[in-house]
Amino acid sequence: MDIQHLLDISSRDHSHLCPRQILGVRLGLRGLWSLQLEANLNSKRILTIAETDGCFADGISAATNCTVGHRTLRVEDYGKTAAVFVDTKTGLAYRITPVLDIREKAYQYAPGESRHYFAQMQAYQIMPDEEMFTVNEVQLTTPIEALISRPGIRTNCSICGEEIMNEREIIHEHTILCRSCAGQAYYQTPIPFVVGRISCYSSDSNIKE
Repeated sequence: MDIQHLLDISSRDHSHLCPRQILGVRLGLRGLWSLQLEANLNSKRILTIAETDGCFADGISAATNCTVGHRTLRVEDYGKTAAVFVDTKTGLAYRITPVLDIREKAYQYAPGESRHYFAQMQAYQIMPDEEMFTVNEVQLTTPIEALISRPGIRTNCSICGEEIMNEREIIHEHTILCRSCAGQAYYQTPIPFVVGRISCYSSDSNIKE
């Protein structure tokens, strides 16, 4: 298996090539094989959901040609080097993870290399798939149609007024809300209050002027 061209793509925006990029490339190729599909080319048939970001996700993207910009690569940050590959036409989905002892197995494919980092660099390029990965067919908890949505669908939040795309609004008591205004925000807006002549900010909503 010659994956050098994919490693070149993965490392293009990095200053180095690392084991996680190689692992991402190999795992991405295994995902394509499981679905019996080629990498996305002028199509969006494959949706990949990576369970962490960083170099691993770049490796997956290089192998599958799934990208955030094309809305074919999503990140659900579980902090795991794992990914789900979905055939958006049939709904078939596979979750692929490295075997639990993959780091230990790497030494078997890098004889004479005692440094774990470099052992993984060598081994992950040549290890057989069956010794690298665990593959499980899964079902998405959100329908694929809801994940992908439809082009051109947009509305506005009834509270903040900001635009909401891709049917990500929440309807509460017949009111259209964005996730932030519905209480699902991942951030807080500082609340200004005044002490003497000094303006201060606090993220504690219980603090009043």
